[in-house]
Amino acid sequence: MTRRTPGIPSEAVARLEDRLRQPEVRPEEKRKRAGGVDEVHILWTSEGMSCDGDTVSITAAMQPSLEDVLLGAIPGLPKVNLHNKVLHPSLGGEEFMRPFHQAANDQLDAPFVLVVEGSIPNENINGDGYWTSMGNDPATGEPITLNTWIDRLAPKAWAVVAIGTCATYGGIHAMAGNPTGCMGLADYLGWDFRSKAGIPIVNVPGCPVQPDNFMETLLWLLYQAAGLSPMIPLDEALRPTWLFGKTVHEGCDRAGYYEQGDFALDYNSPKCQVKIGCWGPVVNCNVPKRGWMAGIGGCPNVGGICIGCTMPGFPDKFMPFMDEPPGGRLSSTMTRSYGTMIRKLRGITNQTVNKEPKWRHNNTELTTGYDPRWSR
Repeated sequence: MTRRTPGIPSEAVARLEDRLRQPEVRPEEKRKRAGGVDEVHILWTSEGMSCDGDTVSITAAMQPSLEDVLLGAIPGLPKVNLHNKVLHPSLGGEEFMRPFHQAANDQLDAPFVLVVEGSIPNENINGDGYWTSMGNDPATGEPITLNTWIDRLAPKAWAVVAIGTCATYGGIHAMAGNPTGCMGLADYLGWDFRSKAGIPIVNVPGCPVQPDNFMETLLWLLYQAAGLSPMIPLDEALRPTWLFGKTVHEGCDRAGYYEQGDFALDYNSPKCQVKIGCWGPVVNCNVPKRGWMAGIGGCPNVGGICIGCTMPGFPDKFMPFMDEPPGGRLSSTMTRSYGTMIRKLRGITNQTVNKEPKWRHNNTELTTGYDPRWSR
């Protein structure tokens, strides 16, 4: 007979007790029930026009760390095999290249996520050579261009991820005047590209990428591969919405100075940096709120202006970096007109609340306004 708990319907109690009697379902069984996979390869190429800075950056990730993902320390994740030329333990180029060739020939033993680091050059204008390559063709011995690898692997990948601003939108290598015709991965594959699992390209920009931003995105995709999370939410620029849905300014610890019309005039000031080149009010990025490592750092937090490195228009639309943004002059002038008044009024209130009430004293008379006769 089901116990009757006061205030709770008996049928609800019955359902709860029945649920508690159910045996615990292991993560592997949950994946199986959800149609998820038990193992995933990550084929990571940084042979785009790149400095490998994004690879180096993620070694500082803590939420989660790369080690926790690879060692299976996070419940529910499939087994992860990472193939990255900097982080891979292999001793030779052929050993490193083997899974890439296997994936291209449909011989890999598990689904794979293709991670692309670096800008994609335009090999249609390479003249008599090539812009960048990774490995050699086993049959001909000729270098295989990055573009060829993307053509071979992207349609077969369970998901395709662009890491860093170079891979997402072209970045520094794609700025005006570049000779390589560089572009972002979505420019190359098409913005309507869908992976084998029906997932759009996932862009995680940053120059370099904020380490936890990338690892958190990868974690979502791995749980999705396991059948334990829904489709990853992306904005119009294909960035994860929960990471890039707010501006730098909205998470900046200097934003209160902007509201009060109190601006820095040099880089030694702790005040708002809009007038010395910061683009934070219009840039989608969470670094000031998240920090860089262990919650510490982040460009404006340590005195650096935001130069818009997570944006599709970077760097061309944000240069010259040290000049006041075009719209900043108008907005800061308007803010200063009423911000000065707000700052003065707050100063008056600040002085008032910094003083104790007058009835806190050690005299012989009670002056709080309390009258014992009221309680009679």
